[in-house]
Amino acid sequence: MEIALNELAKSIGLECKSTVIIENLATLKDARAKSLSFFHDRKYLDDLKATKAAAVILEKEYVKYLPKGVIALITNEPYKKMALATKLFAYKPYTDTFEPKLGEGSSISEHAYCGKGVVIGKNSTIMAGVFLGDGVSVGDNTIIYPNVTIYHGCIVGSHVTIHSGTVIGSDGFGFVSKDHSNTKFYQIGNVVIEDGVEIGANCTIDRATLGSTIIKSNAKLDNLIQIGHNCEVGDYSVIVSQVGLSGSTIVGKGVVIGGQCGTAGHLKIGDRAMLAARTGVTKSLEGGKIYGGFPAVEIKLWRKMQAALMRLVKSGKQ
Repeated sequence: MEIALNELAKSIGLECKSTVIIENLATLKDARAKSLSFFHDRKYLDDLKATKAAAVILEKEYVKYLPKGVIALITNEPYKKMALATKLFAYKPYTDTFEPKLGEGSSISEHAYCGKGVVIGKNSTIMAGVFLGDGVSVGDNTIIYPNVTIYHGCIVGSHVTIHSGTVIGSDGFGFVSKDHSNTKFYQIGNVVIEDGVEIGANCTIDRATLGSTIIKSNAKLDNLIQIGHNCEVGDYSVIVSQVGLSGSTIVGKGVVIGGQCGTAGHLKIGDRAMLAARTGVTKSLEGGKIYGGFPAVEIKLWRKMQAALMRLVKSGKQ
């Protein structure tokens, strides 16, 4: 999509005279010469100073940090205004079916659905009831079991296995609730599944708000896992069933997450960390350590805390 900046600004209740053409919406870090971005949190100040966006929606006090030539769209509610802008770029669904580009040795069930521009590599198998949305690409030697749904624009690598009932690329949970408006922030990113990944049955992996939700190479996901928008699961990581990762959680390489663990959003779990079952992660964790409990602490301390609590209860001094 292409739209003049002054028209876009008018549609979201802002003023701008520039007619520069905007082609996409992007994060400050990923933005390019024809991108519109936004700034709403001081922790992204370095990204604001270095952004290559054509224009940025932001509060007046931060205009001084914009690089030369970047146009400012000033408002006291940048997050909500960006949410309104996403509606202009939101995907518009339809029900037509198209023939995919099918690689040598691949097979696809006659009961599978493909949108426009679907590409499937060599020696891959797509079973009955699978839905592949517009622009989906699937690599070589990949197996997608029955009733898997992969929304538009998502990318699946080679040697990937996706089990029945999994949904990849549904909307992340994005709403502007600060002013009680519950304005939808349309999720216009995608999901990238890298090579060698296996995903169990009935998992949900949300598409990114902007950019990509990424499951990196050789990660293994059990059944019934929820991965929020803009999360990143590192290479060779293992996630056991019923885990929930809130949006923008970054999981490092070789991390092991036990069953029913949960994380708050916008935090990092370091390389080779291990989380015992039902661990609740409320802040970023260093790699190379084992954690347990809620809130998560190193597991030796958690065990001491549990033992001390038990002694207190048994003593009758509770």
